[in-house]
Amino acid sequence: MTESTPGKVKRKWIYHPNIDVQMAPFYHWPPKIGPALGYIVGTWSPLGIRFHHLILALITWFYLTPALERCREFNWDWMAQIWARNLVLVLIVGGALHLYLYTYNKQGDTSKYDPRDLSRDSKLFKFNNQVWDNMFYVLASAVTVWTLYEVIMLWAYANGYAPMMTFSENPIWFILVLFLIPWWAGFHFYVQHRIMHFPWLYRHVHSVHHRNSNTGPWSGSSMHPVEHLVWLSDVFIFLFVLSHPIHVIFILQFHSLGAIITHSGYENLHVGKTVRFRIGDFFHQQHHRYCDCNYGTFETPFDHWFGTYHDGTERGMPGLKRVVASSIRTRPLPK
Repeated sequence: MTESTPGKVKRKWIYHPNIDVQMAPFYHWPPKIGPALGYIVGTWSPLGIRFHHLILALITWFYLTPALERCREFNWDWMAQIWARNLVLVLIVGGALHLYLYTYNKQGDTSKYDPRDLSRDSKLFKFNNQVWDNMFYVLASAVTVWTLYEVIMLWAYANGYAPMMTFSENPIWFILVLFLIPWWAGFHFYVQHRIMHFPWLYRHVHSVHHRNSNTGPWSGSSMHPVEHLVWLSDVFIFLFVLSHPIHVIFILQFHSLGAIITHSGYENLHVGKTVRFRIGDFFHQQHHRYCDCNYGTFETPFDHWFGTYHDGTERGMPGLKRVVASSIRTRPLPK
């Protein structure tokens, strides 16, 4: 990877990762077991965000979640507890990243994708400010829908409407479900995201998220409430699949907190001079820039299968232009 890219791409990106692998390694043919296992280990390692999502989900379940016995009936006390916990988590994660990367500018432009600043004095956003607009949708809508879905699932577990297991009963399936969650979430995201780009839905719903062509931490979960309802609905797979409330907490935090992290606008978070955590998602950053590509995730093959993949390099531009020309145009490409 390089911290800058020459030529035309440099005018669009300050930092541009060199993407040579078109898909996650476990989709290669013929199969390459070594790279596939290395990729999986890397994404779940202590330097990977996914590992920290899991640790947080465990802490949340054991120390910050009401006992299931309390969840058999819908009472405001335990539901408010979950809402307050989720609100605090969002404020900590989103607030810390924004303060570190933007308010105090601790990294400068190191690993930053877009050369532009976050918008101020723009009528495109509520309060004429991108950050305040984004925070409004995250705190008012995203946290509410996230909490609603978590409450429903805890109530379903407590009353036997969702099939529940424990780790001791089936440790292999328990762990396998955790590994499958990102793939399931990616599949669901691709399908609902393509639907959100239908002209009417884009204009009235999804365009709220796409105001953020240049993203910051608060942009990730900044969406119309209808989109929050659809985006987070993949959690209801656990009404039919043997699972545990930890899986529900994990997938909802994976979405809600993960979007804050991956939309930070930076590829890496640098801690000191030697440690760096990969926090960005350049694959999805292309979607915010060009709109008509990269609807899914890097770990799912659907953009490759349906011809909507773009890696952000100049060599990918001709293919991108063909995609845009043949797709439903939802907004003009930025110059």
